[in-house]
Amino acid sequence: MSESQFHVHGPHDHELEHAVQSGGAEHSGMVNQIALFTAIIATVGAVFGYMGGATQANAGLFKNNAAIKKTEASNQWNYYQAKSSKQNLSELALELAPAAKKEFYQGEIERYKTEKAAIKLEAEKLEAKSIDWDRRSDHEIHIHHRWAQATTALQISIALAAIALLTRKEWMKKIMYLMGSIGVVLGGFAAAQV
Repeated sequence: MSESQFHVHGPHDHELEHAVQSGGAEHSGMVNQIALFTAIIATVGAVFGYMGGATQANAGLFKNNAAIKKTEASNQWNYYQAKSSKQNLSELALELAPAAKKEFYQGEIERYKTEKAAIKLEAEKLEAKSIDWDRRSDHEIHIHHRWAQATTALQISIALAAIALLTRKEWMKKIMYLMGSIGVVLGGFAAAQV
């Protein structure tokens, strides 16, 4: 159309324009709400994802510490077994040795018994530490799962936000808010270590 031409809107053009403007304002409000919600949920989700990764790393470190303590305990039990073998040989020697050597072997038997008691105590302490590290690892994995559940719920909420924007359905927006709330609650459980 040239600048010199005059254009008159028909009645249906006016109604269509009015519908677009009023629907656009209503849609714009929904878009703004969902955009703000999505930005907040994405930020919270990033924090939850970080916390999930941190707890998973801690669980791995704790499980590694448990394995190290279990190995140290095993080494102590092997040392204990070596002392038991030496004690058994000394007991056999006590039976077979001449009277002049019996006192020596009796001393050896007592020394091995004393050494074994200390070794056993150390092995049991190491086993207890291993069990404690295992327990801590299991707890961290549980918390990691909570963070992962929370992050997943927030990701679903963000996906529902896109669907709500495309469909302009109010009920979809409500489901989006519900999933976001579930994610935040699960994140709260993870933070409280429940």
